[in-house]
Formats: sequence, structure tokens, C-alpha cells
Amino acid sequence: MALKVSKRADVSPFIVMDVLRAANAREAAGETILHMEVGQPGHSAPEAALKAAERALRNGRMGYTDARGLPELGARLARHYQEAYGVDLDPARIMTTTGSSAGFLLSFLSAFDPGDRVALAAPGYPAYRNILSALGLEPVWLETTAAERFQPTPELLDRVEGPLHGLIVASPSNPAGTMLGRAEMKALVDACAERGIRLISDEIYHGVTYEARGVSALEFTDAAIVVNSFSKYYAMTGWRLGWLVLPEDLLRPVERLSQNLFISPPTISQHAGLAALDCGAELDRVVEGYRRNRDLLLEALPKAGFTELAPADGAFYLYADIGHLSHDSHDFCRRMLEETGVATTPGLDFDPRRGHRFMRFSFAGSEVEVAEAARRLQAWLRG
Repeated sequence: MALKVSKRADVSPFIVMDVLRAANAREAAGETILHMEVGQPGHSAPEAALKAAERALRNGRMGYTDARGLPELGARLARHYQEAYGVDLDPARIMTTTGSSAGFLLSFLSAFDPGDRVALAAPGYPAYRNILSALGLEPVWLETTAAERFQPTPELLDRVEGPLHGLIVASPSNPAGTMLGRAEMKALVDACAERGIRLISDEIYHGVTYEARGVSALEFTDAAIVVNSFSKYYAMTGWRLGWLVLPEDLLRPVERLSQNLFISPPTISQHAGLAALDCGAELDRVVEGYRRNRDLLLEALPKAGFTELAPADGAFYLYADIGHLSHDSHDFCRRMLEETGVATTPGLDFDPRRGHRFMRFSFAGSEVEVAEAARRLQAWLRG
């Protein structure tokens, strides 16, 4: 007799990880692969973070921390919000998490019940919808276009039939790299307040911006859940460290869940993250490298045939409409990897209905690798 497998696990695969596995296999076989698939900084964690981690290891300070994280890390993050956004924040509202992934899980578990409906932009980060689905929540697509700069709007909320209990916004967004300005963020905050919708603001790409700084939902409300991470700007993906800024009514619920699900975030990562918060000058130089990569691709990709690109205001992605080149982005990206050694992500990862005609480039790697990828793609498509 076959044993039961939970329906909660019946979610879509994270396609980019499948692409990464295929790319790594080709690399192991001796090919030179240029990785433009994963959203992972090519730079290591800041030097001060590495030294702080070494000190913590040598001092034997590797026991559990409070479920909320190191108090000094919470206090330093509160100071960050004052310095970056002019927001006075009680450190008690900050919960350190095992990456932003745990932050989303804790947010969804604490704010919603099974059957609740949570809106999110399509295209969008696939883990949002898959975590929601695994928890018995209903993802509600807001099908955005270039006209909305691939961001949700109050007008799109108005078109949804039936109740909405939550809205996820991401600025800068993955995969499009577009951002909400102050007016747009305030409009969404106000729309959620009027409709009784819990707002979850994904701000993990703050710091990786080019023409303007990221706008935090906290500048307009104390009712939103804000999710952030040390993975992107701080270049600490594998350290698995993030944080939540929580409204008062969710402080104890999230703490109880975190105590039982995770006990505490990784201790060594917290010591490293505390040091990384003081490395702005070093990290801003890394972001300047991303800017150069972005500018190089914005010039080179149209010459290769990728003429429809979303404006990359932030993050390190370019989202390309390839409808004039292919209507099967999965096959297109597979052939690109096989024939050029450039690994990219099909748009189906971010938009199951329309992503067959889109793809995403990540430009978080070195400038040399990005330039070589552009050269290969021009040769591939233009001969």
C-alpha cells in the first residue's frame, strides 16, 4: 500500500534551481558556464562580517540566541531605519529570521488562516505563491504589464472579485527590477487600510538601487509587515539571515511561531550581520559594479535582439519580453545554455500564465562575465 504524500507539497518547482543544477552539471563536465540565472551576488560578504564571524567562532559564542535574535542586532537595525528612512522604530518590533524565506513563512502563518486570499503581482517571485499554496492560502494574481511597470496598483486591487486578506508588494521587484515611488507606495498603503488588507512589503533589494533609494512601507504605516534580508545588498546569501519589522498585533504570534519552528536564527550569521550593517561604503562600491553591468546589458542586449526590457530601477535583474524570438521560454533558455553556455531563467518561473514569452537575466556577477555573456548572446542570435 502506498503511503500518503501531503497535498501541501504539490507546488510548482523553483525552476531557477533546476536551471542552476543543469548549469552546474555542464560546468562539472568542463564547460565554461556564465551564470545569469540565480539572484546571487558575485561578491562575498563584507570583510568586517567575515572577521566578526571568525571572532564569534573562536570565542565559542555559538549557542541559541533569543528567538527574536541578538538584542544588539535588533537595536542596530532600528538605527538603520532611522538613518536610511527617517523612521523611529522600537527594536522590539524587529524579529531576526533564518533568511527572508523564514520571514515570509512566519508572516503568512501569523497573519492569515487557511482559505484566505492574498494578492501578488504577476510576474513575481515564485516562492510567494508556492509558500502560500503549501499553507492552504489562495494566491490571487494581479496581472501587471509594462504599463504598470510590473507593479500592483489600487486599480488592479479593485478588479479582484471576492475578498482579499493580504497583498504582497516587492520594490525593487524580482524579476522586473522596477520600484514603487513614494506616491505609489502611499497609494497602496492607503488602499490596503481602506479595504482591511494586510500589506506585506518585500524590501530585500533595498540598497541595490540606481536612480533613487527604495521607499519603505514603514514611512507611511505601522500596520505593514516588512521583510528584509542580508542576502542581497549585504551579499550574504548562504548565511541565511533576514529580519521582519512587525506591527504590534503580530509581535507575540510571530515570536511563538518562530520559537517552535526555528528556535532561533543562525548565531554566527547574526554576529556577521551586525558587522555588515557598518560596511555601507564597501557595499555601495559593489552596487556600482551592478550598475555598470546593468548599463552594459541595456546597451548590448538590444543589439542581440532583446529589445523589450523592463526598466531595472533596482535589484540586479533584467526582465525581457522574448515573444518575437520564442513562445517557449523554457526551451529558449535551455537552448541558450546548451549552445552558448549562458544560464538564464525562463519567465514561467515568475508568471505561469504569460511567462512563456519572457525571461530573466541576472547581472549580479563580475563585469568580465557579464560582458562575455553579452558577446556570446550577440553571436548566437545575430550570427
